[in-house]
Order: sequence, then C-alpha cells, then structure tokens
Amino acid sequence: MFLLILGLVLFLGIHSVRIVAPAWRDAQHARLGENGWKGLYSLISLAGFVLIVWGYARAWPVAPVLYEPPVWMKHLTLALMLPALISMMVFILPPGRLKPVLKHPMLLATKIWAFAHLLANGDLASVVLFGSFLVWAVLDRIAVKRLGDRIANPGPGKWDVAAVASGALVYVLFVWKLHEWLFGVSPL
Repeated sequence: MFLLILGLVLFLGIHSVRIVAPAWRDAQHARLGENGWKGLYSLISLAGFVLIVWGYARAWPVAPVLYEPPVWMKHLTLALMLPALISMMVFILPPGRLKPVLKHPMLLATKIWAFAHLLANGDLASVVLFGSFLVWAVLDRIAVKRLGDRIANPGPGKWDVAAVASGALVYVLFVWKLHEWLFGVSPL
C-alpha cells in the first residue's frame, strides 16, 4: 500500500501545484524555463503513475474488503463509464459545442471514472486509489472555478460527433477486451 500512496502523492501532488503553490510553480517555471518545467513535471508524473500502477497491483490482491457492492452497482459503473469516456474525448479533441458546456471535461471524466469505480470496488486499495482521484478532481474543479474558469470558445459540431463516436468506440473496446487485458478484470 505504501507504493500506491507514494505514487498518488507524487502524481496528484504535481498535478496540484498550480492550485496549492502557484507562486512556487511560477518560480520553478521561471528558473527552469518552459521545457525544464515540463520535463520535471512529466518526470514526476511518470514516476507517480508507475508507482500507482505497481503499488495498486501489489496492494489489490491482499487488500481488506471494506464493503461488497451489490451487483447492480457494477452495472451502474458500466453505464457511467460511457459518459466518462465521451467527456475525456471532448477534452482531447478540439472544441465543439460540448467543450464549453462541460467547462472542464477532463475533470468531469475523472470524477465520473473515480466515482463509478468506487461503486464497483470495495477493497481498501481501490478505495484509496479511486477515492484519491475523486477528491483531487473535486478540489481541482473548485480551485479552477475560484481562479476563474477559462472556457473554450465553441467550435464546429463535427468535433462533438467525433468525441461521442470515439468515446463510444473506446468504451466498446474496454468492455469487450481492453479492460481485462490491461487490468486483469473483465467489467462484465
């Protein structure tokens, strides 16, 4: 569990710097330059991500079960993942009409993903992992709102169609085989 927690601290910590220590972030950015800061940010993010994956893989099989979700919650998780993946694709693709409406589609996708996985997983490792991401995404959204939302201008609707289609495709791939292949657990 230590590796999982260390990974979460590194990954979510570096992703929280602009919220909790904007002056420090600006000073590091000025000291290291754009590429230096992005390099450090990426290195810490990657180290955190690797530790999260490694730590979760080690903690999950031996983690105590805090609650056993009813079967219907697993079905609800499946249903929630479709809008989460569509929201993530809205974030990735250029702005259409949905991006300004969703305001911060990556944070929305993270909140839905984390909440959905808390519904389906009651072991301590999962609660720590998904709970941490949910809390981070909620706090980040509050901080972004306080700092002043920078909302994308609407673009052509073709990007919304592309986001829905690609999000649905990724969803189908995850349900079909990808989730089991990547994580060893079939969502069905």
